[in-house]
Amino acid sequence: MADHQQLAKSFEGIGEEYDRYRPGFPDAAADAILPERVGAVLDLGAGTGKFTELLVSRADRVAAVEPSVAMLDVLRAKLPGVEALAGGAESIPLPDGSMDAVTVAQAFHWFDRDAACAEIRRVLVPGGVLGLLWNHSDPTCAWDRACHRVAHPAVSDDADATTSAAADELPGFVFDHRSEIAWSERIARGDYVRRWLTVSSFLAADEATRSSMVTELDRILDADPETAGRDEFVLPIVTDVFVYRADAG
Repeated sequence: MADHQQLAKSFEGIGEEYDRYRPGFPDAAADAILPERVGAVLDLGAGTGKFTELLVSRADRVAAVEPSVAMLDVLRAKLPGVEALAGGAESIPLPDGSMDAVTVAQAFHWFDRDAACAEIRRVLVPGGVLGLLWNHSDPTCAWDRACHRVAHPAVSDDADATTSAAADELPGFVFDHRSEIAWSERIARGDYVRRWLTVSSFLAADEATRSSMVTELDRILDADPETAGRDEFVLPIVTDVFVYRADAG
């Protein structure tokens, strides 16, 4: 079983695949964090810019920080107006008090929480906004939850291990509100399977284990009446958004 650090490093070699197969985020998620335009926003752990692209119309200046060179290359090509910087959450390459808001999409659970919170607080203005968000499977969708258990067998049906990284209290921050946004996308079966191949547990697995996991995904899709025999289906998704304010003190 790969450890947390190995799983985190598994993303370093992918970029185009992640951008092509991973879902984006609904506009409502960005609205929940930034209901009004701000001067400067940082997307931290930005990946290929799946959430960064929603920030471009919501800020005068958008910066993105990401440790994976492969992902950063995709982001730069896709969003040339964004200030894209190599770096991590525990050492953000931006000056003190330079950001009005910081967003972290699908990445906060990989960070060293206390070190990252200290750095995020440093680059934010007093009272600045921190928004954490994750896409996860809709608990009412049996076939997607079953596939989710293939990738994350330790996670129960009514929980998501990633969103547990968010808490009512984060060091240096005051919790503001949480939003849960339900939406859906139409996806081809092949793309749905390839999406799982961009998930850390698949990336870190050896070839035999990965092949066995894919076989199990196919078995689930062949057996469920909502997906059996279909080349395309509607996938429900839930986006959890957690919003905080930097402690002015």
